[in-house]
Amino acid sequence: MTIADKEAMLVDEFSNFDEWMDKYNYIIELGKTLPVIDEKYKTENNLIKGCQSRVWLNADFDGKIITFSGDSDAVITKGIANLLIRVLSGHTPDEILAADMSFIDNIGLKEHLSPTRSNGLLSMIKQIKLYALAFKTKASLTN
Repeated sequence: MTIADKEAMLVDEFSNFDEWMDKYNYIIELGKTLPVIDEKYKTENNLIKGCQSRVWLNADFDGKIITFSGDSDAVITKGIANLLIRVLSGHTPDEILAADMSFIDNIGLKEHLSPTRSNGLLSMIKQIKLYALAFKTKASLTN
């Protein structure tokens, strides 16, 4: 499944809710279902800078695809992390770097987040793209 396919699925999921509070509650539920990150990844190196809450994001690269895991001390932030992980995990660095992330606007997320949560969202996306760039660079040096 492509990133665009995953984005379309999320937009479809969110279209089931008419009110923003219902969407917000869904994000909270997604936060509760985010797979637990291994405690060894809750390090300063994996802490996202620029987030109001504490957010850890880990990336593993098998030489082809990147797998992300994450956690946060705030359930709404965990839900946002879950959205990003669902869309971007399991893809190549090039696919992640090319992702336009339009689903964020299409589900109304950016316009309904507080400025600090929006900054956190952007920080998470930036970190994911930095991981992808680093793994792409590393892969090109070893080939």
